[in-house]
Amino acid sequence: MLETRDKLLVVENLSMEFKSTHRLFEKAKPSVKAVNNVSFFIRQGETFGVVGESGCGKTTLGKCIVRLYDPSAGNIYYNDNGEMKDILKLGREESFALRKNLQIVFQDPYASLNPMHNIFEAFDEPMRVHNIGGGNKEKRKELIAESLRAVNLQPEYMYRYPHEFSGGQRQRICIAKALALQPKLIICDEPVSALDVSIQAQILNLMRDLQKKYDLAFMFIAHDLSVVQYMSDRIAVMYLGQIVEMAEADDLYNNRLHPYTEALLSAVPMPVYGTQKSRIILTGDVPSPIDPPSGCLFHPRCSRCMDICKTKKPELRTISGDHCVACHLV
Repeated sequence: MLETRDKLLVVENLSMEFKSTHRLFEKAKPSVKAVNNVSFFIRQGETFGVVGESGCGKTTLGKCIVRLYDPSAGNIYYNDNGEMKDILKLGREESFALRKNLQIVFQDPYASLNPMHNIFEAFDEPMRVHNIGGGNKEKRKELIAESLRAVNLQPEYMYRYPHEFSGGQRQRICIAKALALQPKLIICDEPVSALDVSIQAQILNLMRDLQKKYDLAFMFIAHDLSVVQYMSDRIAVMYLGQIVEMAEADDLYNNRLHPYTEALLSAVPMPVYGTQKSRIILTGDVPSPIDPPSGCLFHPRCSRCMDICKTKKPELRTISGDHCVACHLV
């Protein structure tokens, strides 16, 4: 296993396979490997970005970490006060005790809150379950008010219902709800993609401030590469369920090695008027995870494809420092 002294989370060879259901006498359909043999780590207090096209397995990976899905294979180690524990092998009670340390903020703030519960009820139930506030309702109210203040919302908002808030306010509430359980790691699944651009900037700056204040670690899943660059310390690029490149944020943007990473970054708009850059247009569609191509998964869409790419699968190799890439060109 990797050296884990300064690591909060270590994921090793994680796979998630969805097996199809079929009726009696009906031919079984092939399974879908949404995540395939993925390994990485997240340090305490850092932001680990995950980018890739729709359907590459980013969200499934995040849901596996918080145990919304039970992975088909692999290990997920969590640093519990210096002791690395495999989340997937813990008993019921021990797993429940660690659950509050790993929270998730979903993409859609409108679907993340129960419209029948006011904000206090939405916060209070998980806090009671995890015994935060020592069984004292007034203490829990104080903690909820503190969480709302942390995201720049008034404490009296806890008595309102979700429909009384805007999209940006709802996303702040979802972040506050995750904070109320005093976690160490928050999985952020496209947390600003459904918001206006002006609200996006507010939420991103808020998350950075909260990270410094509470020493939080974020796993930041997004499509917008400029947002990921702004937020992340390290970035992993996923394609068809696998990591094809991983590096420090600045290193990835200044020294990208994989053709897929180059194509993604070429699509990022330049903020300077009149500035143009060469756009790399990927041909064809993303292959189906039901029937992935042989060799390198990216070779059918790669303009620099070689013969070896069609037959031999490249391994994710360390090039220098934290920079890893899975490509025969390197």
